[in-house]
Amino acid sequence: MTTVEPLGAVRERVLSSLRQEIIAGRLLPGDRLVERELAERFGVSRVPVREAIRALVTEGFVLFETPRRAVVRRLTRTDVAELFELREALEVYATGLAARRATRTDLAELDELLDRAAEATAADDAEAITDINTRFHDRILAMAGNSLLISVMEPVDGRLRWLTRQNEEWPQLLAEHRELYAAIASGDRERARAHALAHVRANYRSTVRHLFGDTDSPVLTGTDLEGSDRPDRPDRPDSFDLDRSDSLEGEV
Repeated sequence: MTTVEPLGAVRERVLSSLRQEIIAGRLLPGDRLVERELAERFGVSRVPVREAIRALVTEGFVLFETPRRAVVRRLTRTDVAELFELREALEVYATGLAARRATRTDLAELDELLDRAAEATAADDAEAITDINTRFHDRILAMAGNSLLISVMEPVDGRLRWLTRQNEEWPQLLAEHRELYAAIASGDRERARAHALAHVRANYRSTVRHLFGDTDSPVLTGTDLEGSDRPDRPDRPDSFDLDRSDSLEGEV
């Protein structure tokens, strides 16, 4: 007897596939999502496709230009700044907790992810790098041992991965992750927080350069680590007046 896939499972399958296509850049900003075409491609009815598109709107990946025209969202400077401000606040805090609570098993898992990231970087495998780097940060979040922190991050996790995919400075990213690992392994909470802060801000600048072609070096200024030892990064200014009015191809 043929097993019928539940409608909810079909919706989640379509949603997961479309989300990953957007994150990986196979669906680009401005690309239209047509229910009929997607239903044919996935071999499903239009109902789960329609529900998946609505979920992508809620998650911030897609918007309706008209009631019948859904397109992949174009990230604006405001989108990027707000997501990185949130990432900075939560990730710096989580990394400090991870430094205090990490076990040998936790550190071994992070070290293994770094080895895999090095292999993917050498192979210039962008999709593998994005996946491994996401797992690296997810592991740090889990090591923090704060379930509420995880629940706060979940609604924006997909968009953060989307932004991470925009940073193609892979060797630099790997080097920063190795520094972050060493800081966590040291058990020094403030050292770990300082490296996490430097890492998020460097990632922000790389993303802004890639998306908007900026040649200066903007950073966020939300987190204050007064009294902590920040990594010596003289090329990273501590302030930037972010112009949030522009987008990649105009306002959404």
